[in-house]
Amino acid sequence: MKIYTKTGDQGTTSLAYGGRVSKTHNRVEAYGDADELISHLGLLRSLCDQDERIAPCSAPLRVIQEDLMLISAHFASEGTSPHIKPFPQERISALEEMIDRMTDEMPPLCSFVLPAGPRAAAECHVARTVCRRCERSALRIESRNEADETGIRYLNRLSDYLFTLARYLCIAAGNAEDFWIP
Repeated sequence: MKIYTKTGDQGTTSLAYGGRVSKTHNRVEAYGDADELISHLGLLRSLCDQDERIAPCSAPLRVIQEDLMLISAHFASEGTSPHIKPFPQERISALEEMIDRMTDEMPPLCSFVLPAGPRAAAECHVARTVCRRCERSALRIESRNEADETGIRYLNRLSDYLFTLARYLCIAAGNAEDFWIP
């Protein structure tokens, strides 16, 4: 099977289980931003795997990549396909629990954090900003359905998780956090 179809040469693409739309359609923007986030998380996983102090952070990131694939599938199908399993609400609670566990292991946040090293923490901040863009893209989807709304809630919590993880990675690597004090 060839990877190229030439069907998108005129600026349109197919939604999963549905018609063709412009490549600038809000749903395409949302699942495209999710795809970018999945890639950044892959880079972050590879950075975690290279440092035994933070290697345990890699496994949850893989689960998050899977969550984002499912959210993307819902965005790409207008959330109406019986072929795509529902997104489990408990995945949002799982993010909250991980945030709480990491927060309990760190000093209280005293100011704004400037993204900095180590590299895994800096990449985590990049992923956080892409996550926020993905959430904004998803909010622009017209006629959102329950699957879309659940995905948006997950993305909102995921940006909080990635912020907390960036702090955690910095501290776990023995680096001092870089604070911006106005």
